[in-house]
Amino acid sequence: MSLKTKLHNLKEKYKGTKMAPAFNAIHTFLYLPNEVTHGGTHIKAADDLKRTMNIVIMALVPCLFFGMFNAGFQHYAAVNGNFVSGMSFFSGEFWNLDNFLFGAARVLPLVIVSYVVGLAVEFVFAVIKGHEVEEGYLVTGMLVPLIVPIDIPLWMLAVAVIFGVVIGKEVFGGTGMNILNPALTIRAFLFFAYPTWMSGDKVWVAEARDRADQLAEGATGIDAISGETVLGSLAQGQELTYSVSDMFFGFIPGSVGETSTLLILFGALFLVFTKIGSWRIMLSSVIGALVMGLIFNAVVDQGWITESSKFYALMSTEFWHHLLIGGFAFGAVYMATDPVTASQTNKGKWIYGFLVGFISIMIRVFNPAYPEGVMLAILLMNVFAPTIDHYVVQGNVKRRLKRLKAKNA
Repeated sequence: MSLKTKLHNLKEKYKGTKMAPAFNAIHTFLYLPNEVTHGGTHIKAADDLKRTMNIVIMALVPCLFFGMFNAGFQHYAAVNGNFVSGMSFFSGEFWNLDNFLFGAARVLPLVIVSYVVGLAVEFVFAVIKGHEVEEGYLVTGMLVPLIVPIDIPLWMLAVAVIFGVVIGKEVFGGTGMNILNPALTIRAFLFFAYPTWMSGDKVWVAEARDRADQLAEGATGIDAISGETVLGSLAQGQELTYSVSDMFFGFIPGSVGETSTLLILFGALFLVFTKIGSWRIMLSSVIGALVMGLIFNAVVDQGWITESSKFYALMSTEFWHHLLIGGFAFGAVYMATDPVTASQTNKGKWIYGFLVGFISIMIRVFNPAYPEGVMLAILLMNVFAPTIDHYVVQGNVKRRLKRLKAKNA
């Protein structure tokens, strides 16, 4: 008896029971979904929600592996004090086994906790409500470990995942019904509930916080590790210590998977090629960020902001550098394009994306205590996305009625 036949028999055994949704989720992971088209459909395609989620995960995998290498690289560079700016992307100092093993030992637990806790909540709600387990968390479960600091405690991550899945998704009806991006809801919960673990200069490099605590307690024989991010340094008025290539390749401290603009760009091209991600939202987000950056540069050039201002460093940063630092690129490609929470109309996508980029840089500059605005910008625009689509549709209706009246006149 084949494995597929055995699974089919088990499916029939669990049919109609409370555990049927949980078993069906496992059974259909590598097979067809339970709901398929029949009869007189005009278009039949092989894609479904599960395959769509898998494609997004494929686009995230390079960022995940790079984050593992970078976690080890940043740790050892900080401990040994031997960071060399301007390295090649293929430098052996970065791509070595020690860096990977160190990073994997810290990143993989984040991935495991994210998936185990998140899917457990999904299974519980599926069993209670009697509906099928939805595949929406497959992407959220991968996004969450990539947008948090390397040393975030696992229990904090578990609590945040439960909050994000229940409050950010299930209370609205599950996958396809939520109004806020679940991954960003989880990160927002972490930021506001545990701010000392989500900001500052001791959370972005592994063991930096532990060493600082040990030194504060009077420990000897160890050195402090500085894990200041590019945005953190600029927000404090310090000079930029990393080269453009460091920022573009991703050899900088930051959230696990958000540092490499190069790999995020490849992921964007893959999502656009597979027609999963909206190129309109990505492009308009970049345009919005560049426009806001140009405005700030113009303000500095006109002398309206002096060097004594706490906003000067970020305002005077080259407008296009904003695309390379922080989590802007990652957010614009992987989270602003969420098909559930983003605008649905083509014109609405241009407006939505532009405002995401524009507001991201505005928050980044005007809130030095939290010099990363993409999370708040996307969540804000998630709320306004239906309103944008409403007015776009109403505008189209009014133009058509106007043309109809002119034709009948």
